[in-house]
Amino acid sequence: MKKIETIIRKSKFKAVQEALHEVGVNFFSYWDVTGLGNEKSGLVYRGVSYSTSDIQRRYLSIIVNDDFEEITIQTIIKSASTGEVGDGKIFVSDVNESYRIRTGEKGTETIN
Repeated sequence: MKKIETIIRKSKFKAVQEALHEVGVNFFSYWDVTGLGNEKSGLVYRGVSYSTSDIQRRYLSIIVNDDFEEITIQTIIKSASTGEVGDGKIFVSDVNESYRIRTGEKGTETIN
């Protein structure tokens, strides 16, 4: 099993959510987060300067079976990309075991 953690633009969340559902990833957790990146520019809107270095993001945590790893990553990349600086990051790590609390089951069937 793999844990895929991604930080994306809040504005792309709905597109990512729908794309993940289309490929069969129906469960994940998410949080609203704020982060600092390498972007050094700001925006001027109606004469007021806004910093774009502190940008609202959405953090998704997704656990998938090994055979869903690549399709999940590619789906996130395709649906979250704008081609601009600040589109986000994806991190992948191994999950050794999972348990279903209700039944006590363990293993890969607990994430389906």
